[in-house]
Amino acid sequence: MRLPVDPRDLMRTGTQIQEERERPVRIAVFVEMDTPEELLATVQSRFRPYTANAVLHIEVTEPGTKLVVDPSADAVVCLIGSGGASIAGSLAEARERAVPAAALSVAEDPVATAEALGHPYRDTLTNPDAVHLVDIELGEWLVDRLPGKHLSLAHNYEFMRRAVAVERVKNTAFQNALIGGIVLIPGADLPLMTANQSKMLLQIAAAYGEQLGAERWKELAGVVGGAFALRAVARQAVAFIPGFGWAVKAGIGYTGTIGMGYAAIKYFEHGADLGDLQTRLEEYGRQVMNRVRSMSPRERKSALPDGQQAALESSVSVPAEESSVGDV
Repeated sequence: MRLPVDPRDLMRTGTQIQEERERPVRIAVFVEMDTPEELLATVQSRFRPYTANAVLHIEVTEPGTKLVVDPSADAVVCLIGSGGASIAGSLAEARERAVPAAALSVAEDPVATAEALGHPYRDTLTNPDAVHLVDIELGEWLVDRLPGKHLSLAHNYEFMRRAVAVERVKNTAFQNALIGGIVLIPGADLPLMTANQSKMLLQIAAAYGEQLGAERWKELAGVVGGAFALRAVARQAVAFIPGFGWAVKAGIGYTGTIGMGYAAIKYFEHGADLGDLQTRLEEYGRQVMNRVRSMSPRERKSALPDGQQAALESSVSVPAEESSVGDV
């Protein structure tokens, strides 16, 4: 299958992604002496750099001391013990230097913990489950706070892979929803959406440490090819739902990209067959079209209230994002 994008553009994108993956990332880890063992062990097991481009600076705080935060650090991660008294000064130092700082605690009350530390609520992460605290909450925090270092984080720290990949999927799906909703010339949105989806798949592959080369083009063609069926459905559906064609296209652009992205995540996490997604997307497109054709004019109008994801969720059952990882 020939992609509606220039292979040379894909190769240039692959080179850019490789450069992003090799960017240096510097994280300081400050540890209170009475940090719970489960939190300390989890952080130790997660922060094992894969390349020399990841630099870790680890220090243990003592009461009455304030650790100096290197302004070149990308982020500071502080492990909180019983009260955080010995680390509050170090957190304040990080804020003064405008270095993003996360306070991690296995306490249950984030508000009380943030107030005790004098630290912003948004940067105070608490959960009695140390694994969830690090793998999910810290992973999402690092993605949110270090936008320029996503691929480097994922390349060096395995626990960051899923958070980075999911962010890429959601961001690309939102972009394709906008493209589908605002591009009025029939078919003009296809190259833009396909280019976005191709870049997304390459970024997911990079996040999971895969080599980016010619061996990926065949897989890429098989998966992105499934988008053609969805775009055909969108163009046909315009005739069935006058005035709401933009919503259908936006919805298909969004949900099609979500399904494709989560299938890629499943592929790299569990070895699923990525090429099989093309068949599944085509079947999904037929389901949407059959449902639209069976609607009365009133049902068609009421089924598409706001566009984007609602455009399709109201006409055919779409799995939630998490369930789609295993079902797509």
